[in-house]
Amino acid sequence: MWVSLALLLLGALASVLAPRLLSRPDWPEREPVVALWVWQCVVAGVLLCFGLSMTFSAAAAWQLVRGHVFAPAPHGVVEAYALGAHEPWAAVLAVLLACGGLWTGAMLTREIHRARVRRRKRRTEHLVRSPLLPGEEPGSEPLAVLEGERPDAWWLPGAAPQLVITTAALRRLKGRQLDAVLAHEQGHAQARHDWLRHCSGALANGFPQVPVFAAFRDEMHRLVELAADDVASRRFGRLTIALALVELNEDRGVFGPCPTPHAQLPQRVNRLLTPAPRLTAGHRLRLTAAAALVPVVPLVVAFVPGLRALG
Repeated sequence: MWVSLALLLLGALASVLAPRLLSRPDWPEREPVVALWVWQCVVAGVLLCFGLSMTFSAAAAWQLVRGHVFAPAPHGVVEAYALGAHEPWAAVLAVLLACGGLWTGAMLTREIHRARVRRRKRRTEHLVRSPLLPGEEPGSEPLAVLEGERPDAWWLPGAAPQLVITTAALRRLKGRQLDAVLAHEQGHAQARHDWLRHCSGALANGFPQVPVFAAFRDEMHRLVELAADDVASRRFGRLTIALALVELNEDRGVFGPCPTPHAQLPQRVNRLLTPAPRLTAGHRLRLTAAAALVPVVPLVVAFVPGLRALG
């Protein structure tokens, strides 16, 4: 039973401390792709802590679960975990964690459903604003141009992903600026950033009081934009994509003194115009490897008693 409690405590500590530790360094803005990987590993580690804690609690509470979990294990390994010593508490903890897992699945399902509803609504609006030509199938074209007075461009994910751009954006963006905006949106599509947003949104909405999930959602929204900016800047230059962002958003009051929903844009433009040096390849490799070890920690905690018994 102590293994289950240790995993629960480890997950709780990581939930509180991880956002504070990851918010201190400045390297995530310099390496957003690595930062995305680090955040995913941290959240995976937290979820793994809770999942393993639920498994060991259920094994301690019910003989049927114990028989399945420890079916191939020697008798000495089962005794090393001291299962069955606190069955009532174990049952309560297992049920609570199982409810949390079911709630997480429900939130993710709801998030995906809402995203699909939004996509269908936007596709319907697109068909109204830009009717199909005779013989043309919905979503058959990877690029759609809509009449619009506001310059804008966005990627519409789905089974038939489509890049949408307004006529105002075509008139305003000059040459390579348009190519850079398209590369930015393609960067989102190739990295499947929509799934990161769905997962982070589901966790944050389902467990708003858990700091790591709220921070995960906020950082995903910020880091995916920085990563897509870097994709475009590597192909067309930082100045080009920075000017394109200004052209697309200068009429929205983004760059004024009052905060707006797009308040990240000035920071993105400043980051592009005054880039900080990238981390060395060795530093990036060390960060990536260290992050990959985070989900291993709860596995080590879970297997320590069994390994000691076998040793």
